[in-house]
Amino acid sequence: MPAIDLARLRKQANRLADFFFLTDEFMKHLREMLDFYVNYTLRTKENVAPGSNLKTYRTPPVVLHQIENELRAVAEANPHYALELADVLWDEGALETRLLAAFLLGRIPPQEERLLARLTAWTQQIRDPEVRAALLSTSLYRMRKETPDQFFSLIQEYLHPARARTWSNGIQALLPMIADSTFENFPTILDIVEPIIKEAPATLQLDLEELIITLYRASPTETTFMLKQILAESESPMTTITLRRISSAFPVALQNDLRDALRAGSGQSVTPPKVEEVIDDFVSETETLTKKPPKTTRRKTTQAKSTEETTKIRKSTTKGPRASDAEKTAKTRKVEQ
Repeated sequence: MPAIDLARLRKQANRLADFFFLTDEFMKHLREMLDFYVNYTLRTKENVAPGSNLKTYRTPPVVLHQIENELRAVAEANPHYALELADVLWDEGALETRLLAAFLLGRIPPQEERLLARLTAWTQQIRDPEVRAALLSTSLYRMRKETPDQFFSLIQEYLHPARARTWSNGIQALLPMIADSTFENFPTILDIVEPIIKEAPATLQLDLEELIITLYRASPTETTFMLKQILAESESPMTTITLRRISSAFPVALQNDLRDALRAGSGQSVTPPKVEEVIDDFVSETETLTKKPPKTTRRKTTQAKSTEETTKIRKSTTKGPRASDAEKTAKTRKVEQ
């Protein structure tokens, strides 16, 4: 597409912000503006964002950024109208409008009760990874900055042991705070994520990879110490298996520091005792089954004995008459004499 005229774009975004309090007019001018900047070289027949079920205008990111810049001040000064406009943008159902809705949530004060309600409902509905990331980062901007205690309470809810389905949301929401160089309470974050890394479910490999890399960039020493401690203390073989799978994406220094710990852990997880017990039981059962044939041999031996006895009886019976005949002939000879 041709180069964007930035001066013209600023004027269009400024005019769009004038309709902030009139949602119908705002949506009308927004559609016109998004249509004006459609990137036809990327547009497809389905007109759906890749890996998503949302329709898209294929608008260049610079256009959305300019609109956000014009809406920032007026949204922060009028949070009630910002929330109302965010609802309308979300219901529009396009990729670009939902990204703008997530942006407006991030300009609303964290004390607003409806903020968490919207965030919870929208994160459960969305499948698009880009919108989900915006909800868990941009939408929580003011909460991270102004009320960190409230933010950590929300993260603990996401990472609750009984809510494994929301662990990914908790990890993604933590990443911007970890990357914030002004945040100093790093041990609190380590305490929150340590149980999740210990569990190391295979479904969270990509999230854990991104989490560990971000932690290492923020504090290499503390992150390395925590990972070594987890590998030494964890009783689950999945901890070592998952960390070994994703270790190739770690910084080289971290790979070298964890090499011995990963090898030691892999040796422990090769032959877990439970598997050995099951195999032994199975073998013993088959052994008992194989020992059943001797019963048939006993029958054979008894049958053999009986046949031997019968043959002896027959022989004795056959010998009996022969002996009696001999006696009779002997007596007749004596009489004749």
